[in-house]
Amino acid sequence: MTRDLVLVTGGSGFLAGHCILALLQAGYDVRTTLRTPAREAALRKALRGAGADAGDQLQVAAADLMRDEGWDEAASGCAYVLHVASPLAAAAPKHEEELIRPAREGTLRVLRAARRAEVTRVVLTSSFAAIGYGRMVERPYDERDWTNPVAPGLAAYPKSKTLAELAAWDFVDGEGQGLELAVVNPVGIFGPLLGPDLSASILLVKTMLDGRLWAVPRLMFGVVDVRDVASLHLRAMTDAAAAGERFLATAGDFMTMQAIAQALKDGLGANAAGVSTRVLPDWLVRLAARFSAAARQAATPELGRVKTATSVKAQTMLGWQPRPAQEALVATGESLIRLGLVSPRKP
Repeated sequence: MTRDLVLVTGGSGFLAGHCILALLQAGYDVRTTLRTPAREAALRKALRGAGADAGDQLQVAAADLMRDEGWDEAASGCAYVLHVASPLAAAAPKHEEELIRPAREGTLRVLRAARRAEVTRVVLTSSFAAIGYGRMVERPYDERDWTNPVAPGLAAYPKSKTLAELAAWDFVDGEGQGLELAVVNPVGIFGPLLGPDLSASILLVKTMLDGRLWAVPRLMFGVVDVRDVASLHLRAMTDAAAAGERFLATAGDFMTMQAIAQALKDGLGANAAGVSTRVLPDWLVRLAARFSAAARQAATPELGRVKTATSVKAQTMLGWQPRPAQEALVATGESLIRLGLVSPRKP
C-alpha cells in the first residue's frame, strides 16, 4: 500500500522537527522545506538522536517563504501539508513588516501551491497570539476569540500571526476552491529539543537555568509540550471533523513566570540552582522599558494581567490529551542540559 506523502514546511524549526518525527513514526512519507538545503544533515542527525533513521522516508526541498520558487515542487504529490514555518524574531523587529510580510505572504504561497497540487488538507500552525491579545475577555480564551490586529501598542508577532491566519481563512473561503484548512493555535511551546536551535520559549528556560534572570516580571502565559502540539497537528490533518476548525493547544491553566521558575526548581533540583523565583515590581519593569526594547515588550497591558485559555475543543472533538505543563517545562530543562546548551549553576 502506498504511504501518504506529507509536506512539512520549515523542517529545521523546533515544532516542525517534532511534526516530522511524529509523521515518520506513524508511517508517513515526509517532504520538508529548508531555506538552506545544507541543513539537511543536521535535521537527519537530530531525528536519529530521537530514534528515527528516516532514510528515503524523508525528502528535502528548497523553498523560502518570501520567494515563489520551489513551492509547487515541494507540494507536488502530497496528500497533506503542515504549514509550520513562520518567522519569529528573538527581539522586536525595527519594522513590523519584517515579521508580517513573511508570515502572511508565505502562508498564501503555501496555500496556493497546495491548491495547485490538489492537496486534501492544509494544517496551519497559527498561535495563541492570534487569539488572546489586543482585547480582554472575562472567561478563558477559546477558539471564538481573535486578537485585534489594530489594537494600540500590539507587538509585531501577534499582529503577524493574526493577519496570516485571517489571510488563510479568506483564501479557503475564496480562491481555495475546496481546499480544506484546519488551524492549530498553540500557547508557549516547550518540551525536549531535537537539536541546538532555540525557539523564544526555549530561550526563556535557558536564560533562567543560566542564572541570567535575577527576578521575573509579573507576566503569565500558557505552556504546552511540543510533542503534544505535533500530535494535535496529526489529528487535525486526518480527522474529518477538523476541516474548517481552529484548535487552541494549551496544557491547563496559564502559569505565572514565577510558577514556571518554581516548576523548574522542583523538577530539576540542583540543576536549577540558578533559577530565581523573585518577582520584579511592575514599576521597575516599566522603568527598564524606557531603555530596553525587550523590556518594552513586557511593559504592556499584559504586565500583571491574569489570563488563561482552554483546550476543551481539541480534547472533546479530536480526543487530544496534553501532558501536564510541569512535565513539558522539566523536559525542556533536561534536554538543554543533555545537549550541553546550559551550564547549570551548582548550589
